[in-house]
Amino acid sequence: MIPVPPGMFVFPCFATKHEAPTLQEEMSYFVTGTDTGVGKTLISCALLHAFAAQGKRVAGMKPVAAGCDEDGQNEDVKQLRAASNILASLGQINPYSFLQPVAPHIAARNAGVRIDLARILNSYRELASQSDVVIVEGVGGFCVPLNDTQDSADLALQLGRPVIMVVGMRLGCINHALLTALAISDCGLKCAGWVANVVDEGMPALQENIEALERRVGAPLLGVVPYQEQPDVRAVAAQLNLALLAEGSDGISPDTHD
Repeated sequence: MIPVPPGMFVFPCFATKHEAPTLQEEMSYFVTGTDTGVGKTLISCALLHAFAAQGKRVAGMKPVAAGCDEDGQNEDVKQLRAASNILASLGQINPYSFLQPVAPHIAARNAGVRIDLARILNSYRELASQSDVVIVEGVGGFCVPLNDTQDSADLALQLGRPVIMVVGMRLGCINHALLTALAISDCGLKCAGWVANVVDEGMPALQENIEALERRVGAPLLGVVPYQEQPDVRAVAAQLNLALLAEGSDGISPDTHD
């Protein structure tokens, strides 16, 4: 755990700190973001394409999705399924899907459902048994509640996979990214890398923000994704340096608290 200076408060996630990971597949990752709407699905699909280009059997997973279109399906789930190259059921890829586009614990409660992490883990194991790589896209940010006692951090911890953090490059992203990195480390998980996804076309001081994060996030920058009106997932995949994933770390850089 990263030491927190006196007077600094870090919001605790529900996850039990430093609990041993339960699943050990080497090339699967949990993708989280600094907020909702920062491009987690785009980056998850790009990772799937990049690993598939290496000849890997890949599967995308969205354990919990909130918000469905007119055909009753979630758009993120459809994209992840399309980017996968194995046959898997919708229930394996997306164990929980809710109509309301609200926080998952609220959507579940309104639907009379309790999100059960054991069910998600079973679906993950089924996907992992027939894949070389499973990319698990979290819902919302890293600490979003899933039920009354567990949040997305608990799910990541029980999966036991390294985390890839998607940073939505816009005003406030440095604070959001460092708090997310602290939460990942505080739970005892490894941040394998991060992606700078430009979501604000006119963001001032973009390069300076990226450089500040490179100095402070103790994990490699896998790629910078420029702003796109119509994202091209294959082009994004080509911008990701998967070789850097082996260099991920357990926390943020020491100079964060200088």
